Amino acid sequence: MKLHTVRTARSADRLPRTEQLAWKIAEVAADPVAVEPAVEEMIGNRIIDNAAVAAASIARRPVASARAQATAHPYRAGATVFGLAPDRRVSPEWAAWANGVAVRELDFHDTYLAADYSHPGDNIPPILAVAQHCGLDGAALVRGLATGYEIQVDLVTGICLHEHKIDHIAHLGPSAAAGIGTSLRLPAEVIYQAVQQALHVTTTTRQSRKGEISSWKAYAPAFAGKMAVEAVDRVMRGESAPSPAWEGEDGFIAWLLGGPKAKYQVPLPVQGEPKRAILQTYTKEHSAEYQSQALIDLARRMGPLLRERAPDLSRISSIVLHTSHHTHYVIGTGADDPQKMDPSASRETLDHSIMYIFAVALEDGGWHHERSYAPERAARPATVALWHKVSTVEDPEWTRRYHSRDPKEKAFGARVVVTLDDGSVVEDQIAVADAHPLGRRPFGREQYVGKFRTLADGIVERSEQDRFLDLVERLPSLTSAELSGLSFAVAPSRLGAAPATGIFDWKPAS
Repeated sequence: MKLHTVRTARSADRLPRTEQLAWKIAEVAADPVAVEPAVEEMIGNRIIDNAAVAAASIARRPVASARAQATAHPYRAGATVFGLAPDRRVSPEWAAWANGVAVRELDFHDTYLAADYSHPGDNIPPILAVAQHCGLDGAALVRGLATGYEIQVDLVTGICLHEHKIDHIAHLGPSAAAGIGTSLRLPAEVIYQAVQQALHVTTTTRQSRKGEISSWKAYAPAFAGKMAVEAVDRVMRGESAPSPAWEGEDGFIAWLLGGPKAKYQVPLPVQGEPKRAILQTYTKEHSAEYQSQALIDLARRMGPLLRERAPDLSRISSIVLHTSHHTHYVIGTGADDPQKMDPSASRETLDHSIMYIFAVALEDGGWHHERSYAPERAARPATVALWHKVSTVEDPEWTRRYHSRDPKEKAFGARVVVTLDDGSVVEDQIAVADAHPLGRRPFGREQYVGKFRTLADGIVERSEQDRFLDLVERLPSLTSAELSGLSFAVAPSRLGAAPATGIFDWKPAS
């Protein structure tokens, strides 16, 4: 890997193309390096992971709405949509949209945390949709996904967006465009333009994840994927993009990030170096913000001990989570969001409240992707009382470990101090989630398949599950015809109630 310094350049200096971040990304994407077996295996795991979450969310209103928008754009070649029969094809950008929402709705797939946040699995829907539409094979898809993950991780490692209140999808548009470019074997010149176009149109604010969080939290990555598809299509036709997108005098860094004097260090593979970044990422065992994963596991562990001391937990006076800057300010009391303590808050908001999550996990001894968010669960008086006793504080050591580049030291946990009404204290700590590669029960193919089976149970027929999993097992050798099967169909009755009519399916009054 090589660290590249990225900073603003004056227009008068005419920054050479070869010194621009977008060009360096394009060179990585265009490098025809082989994909290592461990990376191929993990790509298969994440395709299974995405499908698992999509199955669990298939009937939810935001997913049904996105699917209805997509099916209003049928296309003869096209791409498949989760839940629909494989012969129902839609235009690839709309497949990326619908599938992206399905994957993201429950906040339950993979993650990478460094200078910023990301869910690298969000690259899969747009890259897969283009691969299906263009008749590519499994090997081409694997190459594209290796690039999408690589660029996503490298940007997230080097450039912090959230401190400037920019949503993390600004890293996803460029990574998905780069991955599509790799899968199509496009030249660096075309990928360079597409990456810049995708950055330019996917830069949005973090209000998506602040205050009263709406369903747009699931739609935002799908939007970035859709824009990436359109960006690549546009530049393949010979059009160019705002340039230099990151370094321009009126560009991304100068006005939306650290300003003209800011410098960022972005690591990228050198020519001929395999793209391994997916191996730095990790999935979720629980349907909640990643920074809550380890704390759910800790609550599950602490529960029995606390109940020995305080059987109904009402004797707890306070719970303080000593944690990283990110956890404290994004999902903790440092966010200063009253909605995070409100029993009537949306599911999306509760998903970003570690106070709520820890209280429920402590009471229930675990977490469920539906029951734990049910309105009646959130409104339970005992839960509300316990929830409001939970607070977070930033601990510099946990912040340091969060940002560590040493995988053995990097941590996403906390030290939890529980004070009882008699003044006695129970405390424990956890560094990484049990499912993390360094956790107590690391996820491998068996666990990914188990997650898929569990979430698809009662939704996707067993024979359909088997068919899908068999294709993933043969992923790198799939033909273009077989690649269209990397989805699943469900009975129409499983798709949920039809959403309200929109513009795309509007029928004029007679």
